[in-house]
Amino acid sequence: MLKSKTFVKKTRAGGVMKIVREHYLRDDIWCGSDICAECKQESAVLQRDASIESNLCSYPHYVLPDTNVVLHQIDVLENPVIRNVIILQTVLQEVRHRSAPVYKRLKDIIHEKEKHFYTFTNEHHRETFVEREPGESANDRNDRAIRVAAKWYSQHLEKSRAEAEGFKVVLLTNDQGNKQKAEESGLLVYRCEEYIKSLIANPELVDCLALSNDDKNDITSSKVIFPEHLPLSRIQAGIKSGTFLQGTFRASRDNYLEASVFVQGEGEDSTEVLIQGLQNLNRAVYQDLVAVQLLPRNQWVAPSSIVLQDEGAGKDDNEDDNEEDKEDKSLKSAAESARKPTGKVVGIIKRNWRPYCGMLNLSQIKESTRHLFTPADRRIPRIRIETRQASTLAGHRIMVAMDGWPKHSRYPNGHFVRSLGSAGDKETEQEVLLLEHDVPHQAFSQAVLSFLPKMPWAITPDEMARREDLRHLTVCSVDPPGCTDIDDALHCRDLDNGNLEVGVHIADVSHFIRPGNAMDIEAANRGTTVYLCGKRIDMVPELLSSNLCSLRSNVERLAFSCIWEMNHKAEIIKTRFTKSVINSKASLTYAEAQMMIDATKNDDVTKSLRGLNKLAKILKKQRIQKGALTLSSLEVRFHIDSETHDPIDLQTKELMETNSMVEEFMLLANISVAQKIFDEFPDCALLRKHPAPPPSNYDILHKASKSKGVEIHTDSAKALADSLDVARLDGFPYFNTLLRILATRCMMQAVYFCSGMDSDFLHYGLASPIYTHFTSPIRRYADIIVHRLLAVAVGADGTYPDLMDKQKQSALSNNLNYRHKMSQYAQRASVAFHTQLFFRSRGILNEDGFVLFVRKNAIIVLIPKFGLEGTVFFDAKDKAGPTLVFDEEGPTLKVEQHTFRMFDKVKVTISLDASNIQHQKIRMSLIEPVIAGVSVPGPHVEPQAKKPKLDG
Repeated sequence: MLKSKTFVKKTRAGGVMKIVREHYLRDDIWCGSDICAECKQESAVLQRDASIESNLCSYPHYVLPDTNVVLHQIDVLENPVIRNVIILQTVLQEVRHRSAPVYKRLKDIIHEKEKHFYTFTNEHHRETFVEREPGESANDRNDRAIRVAAKWYSQHLEKSRAEAEGFKVVLLTNDQGNKQKAEESGLLVYRCEEYIKSLIANPELVDCLALSNDDKNDITSSKVIFPEHLPLSRIQAGIKSGTFLQGTFRASRDNYLEASVFVQGEGEDSTEVLIQGLQNLNRAVYQDLVAVQLLPRNQWVAPSSIVLQDEGAGKDDNEDDNEEDKEDKSLKSAAESARKPTGKVVGIIKRNWRPYCGMLNLSQIKESTRHLFTPADRRIPRIRIETRQASTLAGHRIMVAMDGWPKHSRYPNGHFVRSLGSAGDKETEQEVLLLEHDVPHQAFSQAVLSFLPKMPWAITPDEMARREDLRHLTVCSVDPPGCTDIDDALHCRDLDNGNLEVGVHIADVSHFIRPGNAMDIEAANRGTTVYLCGKRIDMVPELLSSNLCSLRSNVERLAFSCIWEMNHKAEIIKTRFTKSVINSKASLTYAEAQMMIDATKNDDVTKSLRGLNKLAKILKKQRIQKGALTLSSLEVRFHIDSETHDPIDLQTKELMETNSMVEEFMLLANISVAQKIFDEFPDCALLRKHPAPPPSNYDILHKASKSKGVEIHTDSAKALADSLDVARLDGFPYFNTLLRILATRCMMQAVYFCSGMDSDFLHYGLASPIYTHFTSPIRRYADIIVHRLLAVAVGADGTYPDLMDKQKQSALSNNLNYRHKMSQYAQRASVAFHTQLFFRSRGILNEDGFVLFVRKNAIIVLIPKFGLEGTVFFDAKDKAGPTLVFDEEGPTLKVEQHTFRMFDKVKVTISLDASNIQHQKIRMSLIEPVIAGVSVPGPHVEPQAKKPKLDG
C-alpha cells in the first residue's frame, strides 16, 4: 500500500516546486516473536520463554520502552538481565536524532544475539502506521504511534496461538500523560523505575537507574547554592551581541575552585577566561560547552598557585560553606600584572558528560544509601549517588554516570553503572586507564571480523600479476625485541652503474582494509594501536596485525615499496613507488642487526645492513646540517616476571646505531611519499606538521642554561640544534642530556592536517618543508589513508569520494590527533602505574637525581637511572615548614640557607605513597644536600642478591 504526501516549496529563484513524498506500508513485517504462528519469519528474535522474576509482572512478557526511557536508562537496558525487548522504529529514529552516543549503544545491544532485542518497523506496517493529526505536535504523534504499536503487539500475540495465553507486552514510559492515555486504551504500562524496582531477583539494577526529576528534587535541599542557568535563547542572544562568550570549560587538576574557559576566536586566535570560586564555576563540568560573562576589570584575578583538592567529608547541602568562602578569598590576592580576564559561567550550551571511573566514599551515616563518589580524574567534581551495595563496592573501582546538577545541590547527582574490580588490581587499573583515556578497547565485533580474509590465505595469481615481484631481493626487518606487528622492511644492493638501490617496503594494509567497510570504520575510529606495558590494544584484528600484514621472515607478503636509486653520497637520483610482493630473509632485533654489522661475516643480509647503515649516517648528518633537532626524552623499559607479570627491573632504554639506521630510512620514505601525494592531490593530501614553538616557550630553557653560564640560541631550529651541540660543562656529562630533555618540553605537538585546509606545512623538529606518515599502517590509520592516496597517484588502486573531500579529511585528522594524544597519555599512565608496582615491591630506595624544575614550594627531580620524575615538597601540612624564598627570575628556591637551581645534583629517597588508594604516587624526600629539619637520613638499603642477567 502506498501513501503519499504532496506539498509545494518555494525555490531560491522564486519559483514554486511540487514535492511528492511516498511512504510504503506493508503487510509482511513480522513481529519477531518465537510464539507467533501467523508471521512467516525464518528466525525469531524474541524468546518463547520470556520470564523474569518480578513482583509486578509474574507472567511471561516482552518489554517495549518509549524514547525517553531508552535515552535516559540506557545503562539499565545494557544490563544482561534485561532481555526480550521490542525497539520500535519510531523510538530508534528519535534516539538517533537526539543522542548519537546512546544511538550507537542501542545499535550495539540490538546486534547482541543473547540480548534478544527486536527492531519492529512500525512506521511501515499497515496496522501500526499513524498519520500526524492537524494541531498535533511531532512528540505527541510519536507517543501515539508507540501506544498503537504496543496495542497491536498485545492483540497480535493474543490471537496467535493457545500457548501465548497470559503472554503480555509491557510498555515502559516515564511520561505521566503518555502513561495515562495508555492505561485508558487498556495497555499494560509502568514507569521504568516501578518496573526495575519490581525485579526482585536483581536488586542491583536499581542502582543503575538514572534519576528522574522527581528524585533529583527529593535528594537536594531547599537552599539555593548556585545561580540559575540562563535559558538557551538568552545565551544565544548574548553571544550574538557580544555580552557572553562561548567556550570549552577546562577544570583545574590542582584546584577544584578554579578553571579556565577556552574561547576560540577568528582563525588560530583563542582567549582564555579564568573562572574562580564555586558560584562563578556554577556547576560546569570539564569539557562542557559553556557561556561565560566577563567580570569588570577591577574583579579580575590571577591564576592561583595554591593546590586545593576537594577531599573533605562530603559537605551537606545545608552546611555553611565558610571553609570554601575562605578558600575563595585566598585565591584573590595577586599582583596586578599577573591578573587575567576573569568571568563567571552563566549557562551551559552543551554537556559533554561521559561515564566516570573512580571510587566510593562511604557515608558516615549508618544504613545510608546516599554516598559520594570520587572520580579518578581530579578535574571532575565528586558525584552523589544512591546505592544499596555500598559495603560491597568499598575498595572497588566503579563506573558512575552523571544525571544532573540542580542549583540546590553542592554536588551533581548520578547513578552507578558497573563495578570494574578491586582497586590496585593490575587488570582493574588497566581497564580504568583505558576508559579514562577514551581508548576503544572492546573486542572486535562480528561485523568487523567478517571482513577478514578466509584462512588459509595465499597470494592469488591475479594479485601477483598486478604487482612487482621483489621476492628475490635480500629484504630484512629490524625491530624491538618481541615485535609481532612488523610494518617495515629494508633492502640495499649494488647496481651495475655503480649506484645503490635502496628499498623501504611497508605492509600493504590498505589491500585488506577496503574503504567504508566495518573494519575500515572501526580502524578510523581507533586511529592508532595503543602500547601499554605488557599489553597492546590493536587498531586492526590480530590476524592482520600479527600475521597477514606483518612482514615476517621467510613468508610471502604484500607490500607497498618506495625504491630509490642513490649514489654513495646518499643523494637521490630516482624515486619510484610500487605495489609489490616480498619475502623477507630475516626478522632481526636492533641488537642482532648491530652485532651482524659489527661482526666479520659477509653474507647477503649483512652486506645489505652495512650498506644501509653507511647511507643512514650520511643522511642523518645532512639532516642535522639542515637544522633537524636531536632531542631527548627518557623512555623506560620494564623487565616483566614471566610468572606474575609484575615488573622486576626498571631501566632506561638504550639506543643503538641500528635504531638510527631504521629511523633515517623511515623519515626519507615519509618525506618522499608526502611530496608525491601533495604533487598529485594538493587539496586533499593527509600530511603531518610540527609548528615552530612561540619564543615564550623557550623561557625556561634560557633560564636553565644561563644559570650554568651557557648560551642557547632559539631563533631557528638550526640555531637551537647547533647551540645544543656545543652546550657542554666540564665535570657534568649529563648536562647536555638535561638540556635536550628540557628543549623537548618546549616543543609544540605535531599534528595531522589536510593540505587543502592549511598553508603552513613545516615540520620544525625534522627541518623538513613537508612530511607525512606512510611507514606504519598496521598501527596508525593515517598511514592507511596515505597508502590509498599514493595508490591512486601511481595508478595501483581506484579512488572514492571521501578520499578527495577535504572537509572529511580534515575531520578525520582531528579524530586522529585526538586518538594519538590520548594514546600517549594512556602510555604514560601505564608506565606510571608499573613504576608504582615496581616501587611497591622495592620498599625505599636511595638514588641520585637532578633538579629539573623549581617551584614555589617544591623541586621536581629527575632520576636518570629510572627515567622517573618526582616532586620533593618543602611545606608540611601538619607542622610548621622551613623558610622558603622563591625567585621567579632565576628560578631559584631558597630553603632555609640552601638555594636550589635547575640542574642541581641531589640525592633522594624514593618510595610509594599508597595512603590514597585511588591516587597512589611516588614520594621523594631529600637526603643531600643536608638541610636541618628538611632532609632525611638515608636509610640503610640492603644490597640485593645478584639478579640473573636479563637480555634485551
